[in-house]
Amino acid sequence: MDISTFTGEGLSRAFGIDVAALDPGAAGDLGVGASWGRVAPGVRSLTHQHDETEVWVLVAGGGDLVVDGAEHQIEAGAVVRFDPFETHYVTNTGETDLVLASFFWRDTARATAAAGRSVRRRFGERPVFVFSSAPTPNGDLHLGHLAGPFFAADAYTRFQRMNGVRAWHLCGSDDYQNYVEAAGAKEGRSALDTATHYSGRIRETLAAMDIEVHQFTATSADDTYPDGLRGFFGTLIASDSVRLAEADALFDPESGRYLFESGVSGKCPSCGETTGGNICEGCKEPNSVADLVDPVSAESGAAPRRGTVRRYQLSLHELADHVRDHHRKGRVPSSVKELAARVLSRGPVEVPLTHPAGWGLPPAESAVDGQVIWSWIDYAYSILHGVGALGAHTGEEWRADEPDADWKIVHFLGADGSFFHPIVVPALYRAAHPEWAPDIDYHINEFYLLQESKFSTSRRHAVWGRDVLGPETVDAYRLYLALTRPEGRRTNFDPDEFDAFTRDTLETRWQGWLAGLGERIVRDHGGKVPDAGVWTPEHTAFLARLTERLAALTRSLGADGFSLNSAAAELLGLVEDTRAFAAAESAAAHVGDWADEARTALALELAAARLLATCGTPVMPRFASVLAEALGLPADRTWPHTVDLVPAGTAVTLAGRVFFGAKPESAAESPLLPWLSGVVREVLRLPADEPVAHLSLTELGMQSMQAVALQYQLTDRLDADVPLETLLNGGDVAGLADTLVKDLPEDVVRKHAEVGR
Repeated sequence: MDISTFTGEGLSRAFGIDVAALDPGAAGDLGVGASWGRVAPGVRSLTHQHDETEVWVLVAGGGDLVVDGAEHQIEAGAVVRFDPFETHYVTNTGETDLVLASFFWRDTARATAAAGRSVRRRFGERPVFVFSSAPTPNGDLHLGHLAGPFFAADAYTRFQRMNGVRAWHLCGSDDYQNYVEAAGAKEGRSALDTATHYSGRIRETLAAMDIEVHQFTATSADDTYPDGLRGFFGTLIASDSVRLAEADALFDPESGRYLFESGVSGKCPSCGETTGGNICEGCKEPNSVADLVDPVSAESGAAPRRGTVRRYQLSLHELADHVRDHHRKGRVPSSVKELAARVLSRGPVEVPLTHPAGWGLPPAESAVDGQVIWSWIDYAYSILHGVGALGAHTGEEWRADEPDADWKIVHFLGADGSFFHPIVVPALYRAAHPEWAPDIDYHINEFYLLQESKFSTSRRHAVWGRDVLGPETVDAYRLYLALTRPEGRRTNFDPDEFDAFTRDTLETRWQGWLAGLGERIVRDHGGKVPDAGVWTPEHTAFLARLTERLAALTRSLGADGFSLNSAAAELLGLVEDTRAFAAAESAAAHVGDWADEARTALALELAAARLLATCGTPVMPRFASVLAEALGLPADRTWPHTVDLVPAGTAVTLAGRVFFGAKPESAAESPLLPWLSGVVREVLRLPADEPVAHLSLTELGMQSMQAVALQYQLTDRLDADVPLETLLNGGDVAGLADTLVKDLPEDVVRKHAEVGR
């Protein structure tokens, strides 16, 4: 036997506590790692997670253990097991050392299963508050805004709710921004009227984008907000990290107005790019305004006068350790961690908490008369206020002044907020609520460009949401924005490319497949779902492929790997996989000896459509709802864990459905379509009643030699050149008829239309 006794010798620092390996003989033959751990009174270990399964045996002392936001009191004699990737830390709340023995080992199967769960980190047990960064009500929302935090937060929340998570999307308008006053001055209205006007328009545009917001706080319109913000500010200035200080400042040389944010511009002292006051959109670093290079006042266009101002400031550098520990807790992009390290390594960083200004809420304290609470401190409080307001509406006891460790907060924001949201705001929370360790995930998007130039509200270089969004277009915009939104890099929106995507991908390929599927079900099975029959190796391979798509979509929309780019690509891939499968199976679809196999192929196509209707819900809720209805599925859908067939006998109403674009008032099909359909059936030797209008030639099973034969028939009969590319461009037969009509003389069209009739 072997005995290892804790002596407190040979300790080293790891995970924020003192550790030492157990004597090799005591655990070496067990096949696991083993160590002693000591946490001194008042000490807290670093927040961390790992792939190993770990067991603690608490030998002495006690404290507060937090695992994925849940608090547990532990004491000597307790045995604790941590599953892979559980976020945890322990605080010694006693007066003697907390001593534990730790045993840990890698179990690849267990870790893989934990990583693959659609809901992790106790999302199924705790409230999840999903915030899209509050828009400034100095203008309406354009596609650059919508493609960023708002759409992503909506899709994220929808996915979580489909998995049974209590998740809510919260937003609001950041009314007390300096930019609101500047916009009002240009438009001849007060700052309050400007905020009220654009806050209303913002909510209308969010609704037009099918973005659900469960709590929207317009800060200047909420009667309870001012007192709450002043109370939060009062707790801040009571902190040792906040103090009144004299700071360098800039003033307009003519009016003497204090300059910050939109009131001044210059070159960033860090990267040299042109920037406004307080934050640089280029390098994401803050500036003190007074350190801008070659500053210019927006009011007079002249170089500002330099002076000083006495204001409240947060000494951010004093909270650097807390910011770093905060970044260990949730999902934080490495770019944010690097930005924090870059800024905080240069010495003192003082963040202003008040500014001399006329628009905003003044603090209750009289030490800074004529000053208002800065909008970023305002924003930090608005998160807590939003949770409290949501609680009041839902009957939950959530209080803005008593934040809870169990709250899971998820922020979606633009890259220009990388300094304030994940670095300054958690420092403010530490100063105001030192006992609260917020658990926050951050999802950051870069700038979305419009024809290679940045969207701009002030320059009116934008595609405004209210101008393009409607019931017939919203799904197309949501899918295209999901595919092209700027995740981790700047991307571009081009109206012509969007139109081509809508026409060629959605209206032709997606709608063509679904309409053709519906027509085949009506023709071959009386509009009812057939039961699967005999399975071939090709069928099982396709089922496996659909299962892979489901797994990839689950990862793409889950909390850890959330990416609308990936989710959109998977939805597009799902449809293309199914179109290819349908085309490959069509050759024997009407051969009597293979009827049982044909039923299975059709049942699998419907399973793919069901998967699209369900898994497409977070990205395209309106389309998904209509498709589910057409498949006879219930409207209230949960996220699937398996690929399921549509129940046999279900009535399907896909035929004639228009999912994308406005439904035509009359069936104005091409006059050439009946004749062309007959030629296609002739070349492919299909039955005379085979529906072909809404299927592509590939889906109909056409091979390359048959395409050449069709090309010859059309060229000969129409006495016109029909390129092979026109036949094989992926469009359906109806689209091909439309294309041919455009290039043919009227008498030729009339002649063949009569033959078709």
